[in-house]
Amino acid sequence: MPLAPDALAPLTFLVVDDEAFMRTLISRVLKGLGAATVIPCEDGRAALDIVPTGADVILCDLNMPGMDGVEFLRHLTQTPFMGAVVLISGEDQRVLSTAENLAKAHDLNVLGALSKPITPAGLSDLLAKLGDDGLAGRRRQGPVDRITEDDLRRGIENDDLVVFFQPKVRVRDRKVVGVESLVRWQHQTRGLVPPMAFIPVAEDLGLIDALTDSVYAKAVRQGGRWLTAGHDIKVAVNISVDSLTRFDLPEMIVATAAAEGLDPSHIVLEVTESRLMHDIRSSLEILTRLRLKGVGLSIDDFGTGHSSLHQLKRIPFTELKIDRAFVFGAARDPAARAILDSSVGLARSLGMSTVAEGAETQEDWDLVESLGVDMVQGYVVAKPMPADQFDAWLTAWEA
Repeated sequence: MPLAPDALAPLTFLVVDDEAFMRTLISRVLKGLGAATVIPCEDGRAALDIVPTGADVILCDLNMPGMDGVEFLRHLTQTPFMGAVVLISGEDQRVLSTAENLAKAHDLNVLGALSKPITPAGLSDLLAKLGDDGLAGRRRQGPVDRITEDDLRRGIENDDLVVFFQPKVRVRDRKVVGVESLVRWQHQTRGLVPPMAFIPVAEDLGLIDALTDSVYAKAVRQGGRWLTAGHDIKVAVNISVDSLTRFDLPEMIVATAAAEGLDPSHIVLEVTESRLMHDIRSSLEILTRLRLKGVGLSIDDFGTGHSSLHQLKRIPFTELKIDRAFVFGAARDPAARAILDSSVGLARSLGMSTVAEGAETQEDWDLVESLGVDMVQGYVVAKPMPADQFDAWLTAWEA
């Protein structure tokens, strides 16, 4: 999306670079894009004195004498800064990517990173995200307030959990072949609560099975409706490793699907190992029995956490979901592209289908298509949405 006219005029930009020439160049580029207020600063320490007076966007060099850009980012998190960050460097791309990941780990609103010399087009593309995501002037988001046990129990008992669906689109013909079912909580006072606020609570308190049963039942009910309407869509549901000690899980999965008219082959269980499998014998038995019954198994967020090559070796997965860290922007990140390419080759050699998760741009789509990825799931196709919105979107997509 191009930068809107006059979008930058109300914002204050802070340019932190030890080279006078670069400060001047970046300031001129910003003003050429419509910025009215640009404050040049020669080092990180001086910049920290300016930040509290008000800055919407900070453009920061990494390699500076004294306080370098990486140290500056750490100190920036201790200030009341509420804006966005653009990283700039003449270092190699891997150093730049690592610094970008570090800034995100600090919960800073990172628009992206640019190699020197910067270009008006490159900077304009990053600053366009200010309008897309509302990053300017937004306070950094800390951890979401976690839900209490009593609150969560009431939410499950009152059937307050809702399911959003994000499409999986086959790359070769752009056909919608599946969805991932994503839980949200329509809280009576907090509004729509994201899963990060309550899934860990459910796992810690032993409520994850009840939560999973509710989400799964709603997801397959919708899958049955789609099948009746003539849409052959596989339904994927996330399963916590904490649920892989339930010996009745395979029967529950198949019976619940059958009650909605779905064959087990229409079901995919996505396993994300955010936590280690403590009882590997039970987990292996349950996952193997699910495969024997025809249920698909997906290793989610491959390349992160405990989702490893070892798990691919010992568990009969049918689908490999490549984490967004290796998809979004991989066309401009050689390391991410290499991992993406090798993951696709690995999956192909194991007879598994691949899903590129987190693709957001046409550039991402073009790359995964050229590498032979089977399916794409990400904002380049559609965001997660409730079932009624999904139906309207599907009609428009197929048209």
